[in-house]
Amino acid sequence: MRLRNIKGSREIIQKSPYVVHDETSVKGKWHEVFGNRNQIHIEIGMGKGQFLMALAKQHPEINYIGIEKYSSVLLRALEKQQEEQLPNVKFIRMEAEYLPDVFAKDEVARIYLNFSDPWPKDRHAKRRLTSREFFARYDQILSPEGRVEFKTDNRVLFEFSLEEVKEAGWSLQASTFDLHHDPVLAEGNVMTEYEEKFSSLGNPIHKLTAVRKLPV
Repeated sequence: MRLRNIKGSREIIQKSPYVVHDETSVKGKWHEVFGNRNQIHIEIGMGKGQFLMALAKQHPEINYIGIEKYSSVLLRALEKQQEEQLPNVKFIRMEAEYLPDVFAKDEVARIYLNFSDPWPKDRHAKRRLTSREFFARYDQILSPEGRVEFKTDNRVLFEFSLEEVKEAGWSLQASTFDLHHDPVLAEGNVMTEYEEKFSSLGNPIHKLTAVRKLPV
């Protein structure tokens, strides 16, 4: 569920130095934006930014980009960043389908998808961020050793995603239907706002990690 529209949010976002407004012009040149050649990890649909910023604090040697299409949601993340002023965090307000227009081949090392919109109607399957159509987009920007990490509490969406990984020609590196009770995958897990909410209600959290298939 997205936040209500906040009056003036677009104007605030437009003036922020933490938001990259000409994202297509820096395709292949993100190292210039951050002033270093550290790895780039992106979160698509970052919500209020809790997950992304926690990772950025833990790993100052990695650059993080949060992608969010709703101004009202991005504003909340931006407020956190204005307080923290983490040098390895930037934001983009955009639709995820345009990722190949913003990042060059091999420019991204990791993609995080957390509690993405399930788009429950069959006719909207292509809009799901774990659809084969989106995996084709990820393939255009991920480095050879790059991976996609996906978390959700929606079992139907998770089962769909497991199948789409195979149909997209990728491989499952790891998966679980109960992340918080998986001693291996739960190690070092950083929770999102939704994850805290759903797990407190007793909902199991599902997670998968997908990588490209190695050449035979």
